[in-house]
Amino acid sequence: MQDKRIALVTGANQGVGRQVAKELVANGLTVLLGSRNFERGEAAATEIGSSAIPLQLDVTDRVSIATAAERIRKQFGRLDLLVNNAAISHTRKGSLSLQEYAKIALASNASLDEVRAVWETNVFGVLAVYQAMLPLLRQSSDARIVNVSSAVGSLTANADPAYPFHAFYGPVYPASKAALNAITLAMMIELESTGIKVNLVTPGFTKTNLNGYEGAASVEDGSREVARVALLGPDGPTGTFTRWENVTIPW
Repeated sequence: MQDKRIALVTGANQGVGRQVAKELVANGLTVLLGSRNFERGEAAATEIGSSAIPLQLDVTDRVSIATAAERIRKQFGRLDLLVNNAAISHTRKGSLSLQEYAKIALASNASLDEVRAVWETNVFGVLAVYQAMLPLLRQSSDARIVNVSSAVGSLTANADPAYPFHAFYGPVYPASKAALNAITLAMMIELESTGIKVNLVTPGFTKTNLNGYEGAASVEDGSREVARVALLGPDGPTGTFTRWENVTIPW
């Protein structure tokens, strides 16, 4: 097992995270399936195979993050790949359609409690996991971080009135992804003199629980770019923001 690359995927019990974990295992990696609910992570690991290992990990819980990092240190001594995938899009959408929800998630009427909850996972959670796992990534001879973002977090794209999602830009999920992009840039700059690569990827508008399964692409299609970038070798690029297939997203 020590000869295989060791990967951690957060939010890996469902959706894009589970599909990415499945593809990484299929490509010979040992994958730790980070999941808030350990039982759900166990079920996903059983489905994927013996190289998938469930790991209790709540990205909003510092104790959970520290415990996960210590387990990885003791069991493997390093981490070769970190895929920060865990994310939420709302806390009060309920049965509303995306169009209906957008009307109550504008800058003028968004719930600050909801904004804080979404940012806690999508922004602060990613930074907390990065800080905890960086010492383990430094022990790898070929480390890469892949942060799963979204094109709806592109400030350049959303500033264009012709952009299809222009009217949906708001302070809850879209702005959380813009903030994630900014945090990722900080990681890129911090690590640019090291061998650790950092990439941003958008899966696109994928049918997952994140959007109430209103997305246009299948989980398999939406996971392709995340898996492609995660599997890049030591000569692969760093500092990119892409969608399938290797199409650059403006920041």
